[in-house]
Amino acid sequence: MTITNTPPSETRKRHRRRADDVAGLGAGRASAFVGPALLIIALFLLFPAIWTIYLGLTNYRLTGLAAANTRFIGFENYQSAFSDASFWNSLRLTVIFVALSGVLGQTLLGFTLAWSLRRVAGWARSVLEGLVLAAWVIPGSVHAFLWIALLDRRGGTLNSILGTTGEAWLINYPMTVIVLFNIWVGTAFSMQLFSSALSAVPPSQLESARMAGAAGWQQLRDVVIPNIRGHILTNTLMITLWTFNTFTPYLLTAGGPNGRTEILSVYIYQTAIPGGQLGLGAALSMIMLIINLIIALMYMRVGRRRT
Repeated sequence: MTITNTPPSETRKRHRRRADDVAGLGAGRASAFVGPALLIIALFLLFPAIWTIYLGLTNYRLTGLAAANTRFIGFENYQSAFSDASFWNSLRLTVIFVALSGVLGQTLLGFTLAWSLRRVAGWARSVLEGLVLAAWVIPGSVHAFLWIALLDRRGGTLNSILGTTGEAWLINYPMTVIVLFNIWVGTAFSMQLFSSALSAVPPSQLESARMAGAAGWQQLRDVVIPNIRGHILTNTLMITLWTFNTFTPYLLTAGGPNGRTEILSVYIYQTAIPGGQLGLGAALSMIMLIINLIIALMYMRVGRRRT
C-alpha cells in the first residue's frame, strides 16, 4: 500500500477553495448563475449612469444645431449651473421643502401617530392605520387630483368648508401647499417604522420609569428615544432622500407660480425636457446625485458615532 502525504500548503489551499465556494457551484457555474443579474445591472444602472456623465460634459440639446452636432464642452455645464441664480434658488427651495415636509413634518407626525396608537387595539387601530396608509399607497396622479379638487378656487372643497369663495390657495400659498401635501402623502412610512420600533422597547424599562414617577414625556426622553435612536436615524435618512428626489409636487404647481415651488427635481426637468438642454440637465442630475451621496454619508457618519 502506497501512502501519499499531501503537503500542508496544498491542504490549506483546498480548504480555502471549499470555504470560498460554499454553494459548490464552481467558478464557471457561479459566473453563469450571476451573469444575467450583472447584465441587467449594467444595462439599466451602469450604462445610464455613464451616459448621464457623458451628456453632462456635452452641449447636447433636443432640437437645433446642437442636437445634430453635439460638442464636448467639458465642465461648462457645471460652471453654468453654479453661476445661475435659478439653480441656487431651486436648491434653497429644496432645502426648505425637505426640512419642513420631510425631516420635521413626516418624522414628527409619523412618530406622534405611532406613539398615540400604541395603546389602541382592535378595529379602531386598523381603521386609523388604514386611513393613513391610504394616502401613501395611492398613485401620485390621484394624490394631485384630490388636492386640486380640495384647493380649487372655484368650488373647491376647502373654500366651501371655510366660506372663502375664490381663494386661490395654490397661487397665494404654493410652498405651504406642497409642504402639507408631501406630509400627507409620506407620513404613513414613518408611522409604520416607529410603530415597529416602539413595539420593541422593553416594557420593563417603561414600567420601571413609571414606578420611579416619570411622566409621559420623561419616559419618552429617557427610555423610548434612546432605544429607538437607530430607527430615528434610518427614518430620517430615507425620508430626506425620498423628499429630496420627489417629483410629485410638480403635478400640483408645475414649479410655479413664478418658480416659487421649483424644487431641484422640477428645475432639472424644466431644464432638460421643456427647455431642451439635455446636456445641462444631465450635469444638474449629477450634482443632485452628489448631494444625495453627501447626505447619506453624513447620516452614516452620525450613525457610527452613536453606536
